[in-house]
Amino acid sequence: MTIPPAEAPVHALWDDLPATEPRAALTLDRDVEVCVVGAGLAGLTVAREAARAGMSVAVLEGRRIGWAASGCNLGSVLPGYGVPVNDLIARVGVAHARELWMLAEAGGDYIRETIAQDAPEIAMVPGALEVSTTDAGERLIRWLQIIGGEFGTEVEGWQIERVREALKTRRYFHALHFPRAFQIDSARYLRALATLAEEAGAQIFEGTPVVSIDAAGIRKRIVTPSANLRAAHIVLAGNVHIGTSAERLATTLMPVWRYGALTEPLGDLLHEAIAYPGSVLDDDGIDHFRVVGDRLLWASSETTWENKPERFARAIRRRIATVFPQLAGIAIARTFASPFGQTVHGMPQIGELRQGLWVASGFGRQGLNTSAMAGRLIADGIVNGDDRWRLFSPFELVWAGGRAGRIAGQLADGLTRSRSAAAGTLARWRERAAARELLREERRSARIAAAQARTARAAQHFDADRR
Repeated sequence: MTIPPAEAPVHALWDDLPATEPRAALTLDRDVEVCVVGAGLAGLTVAREAARAGMSVAVLEGRRIGWAASGCNLGSVLPGYGVPVNDLIARVGVAHARELWMLAEAGGDYIRETIAQDAPEIAMVPGALEVSTTDAGERLIRWLQIIGGEFGTEVEGWQIERVREALKTRRYFHALHFPRAFQIDSARYLRALATLAEEAGAQIFEGTPVVSIDAAGIRKRIVTPSANLRAAHIVLAGNVHIGTSAERLATTLMPVWRYGALTEPLGDLLHEAIAYPGSVLDDDGIDHFRVVGDRLLWASSETTWENKPERFARAIRRRIATVFPQLAGIAIARTFASPFGQTVHGMPQIGELRQGLWVASGFGRQGLNTSAMAGRLIADGIVNGDDRWRLFSPFELVWAGGRAGRIAGQLADGLTRSRSAAAGTLARWRERAAARELLREERRSARIAAAQARTARAAQHFDADRR
């Protein structure tokens, strides 16, 4: 079913985009080499790269290209993954984790090169800060040794003073600065990627949901409401809405809606509070924000059930004021929701499930680099037999728990936020206590020095009187 025009996304998060003409639905039976299900960033990357290699490609999208998470995010292209690096190493070891990390960085390079060569009108704003909400000096050193030393990523450690020069808040302590990370308008990049895929020869059909898939045999069968399609390879690049056509995949993704807001223009007030042009993420995964002109783009609240974005405007405004009290009372211009699929293990799901049936999904809490990486890996696997996708074999499809898992996920999110708030409060209390103790020590030392000076003067007067 084609999404009604009134519901079709026609703007980026911070700048209106003209609506595009809907692409036609699939109405005639076709036979292709590669069928991609889902026209998000990963699916379009697969389609573009396979078509560039000379393969016939059809992309089936149930609604409009990038209507969900791919077209509705803060546009951060980051190194690594959405799981802590220590957890990644604990699961697969240092050598394996290093290879995974290098693949993720290559995904970011792909986006950078694509924009530079084929879409130079899309701005790339450099830099990303991962800030700690507690005093994490020793942990920062360990991260730098791993990410910068073991993995070879360009990264800097920022001490508290430098962080607070850039972000005028006492809620943040140390930070990791990634100078090669960057931010883009993901909606514009998505449109450019779709155009590039079509120019390479891929066909994109919107309003074409997949009813069923028969993945047995050499030529696989895909059924849609109006026509059937046969393909040697099927790539499941859908999100949580992929539905019964790929039920095994759908049940491994916990649906999460992340809510965000764009403020009204704030003028100098914004830049006095935030003097950093890139994106900022806290190490608890709660807040993610960036400056866009003289507006603030902020994502924070999450639910495991769909809700109306405008209901979260007040909560996000409170959250902004909690982190930056000087921005209390600002006006919200626009709210949005970004639905994504969260895997149990926190890593994307990439690889070949069975001969000719591929998956590229589970990009929740990942940077845009991972979707580009997945598209390249799968296209290379199909075209050239490249098996680097096997590096993701430890992160197999794991059932997300159904309805009970969603309830547990919502409770866990609330618990994480509560623990983060408590840990942050304790860290700030300790910082204030240390400052008070330092002040008391300085005053005590001053009193002792003054007493010693008075004693010395008295002794001098005594000696003078004796003489």
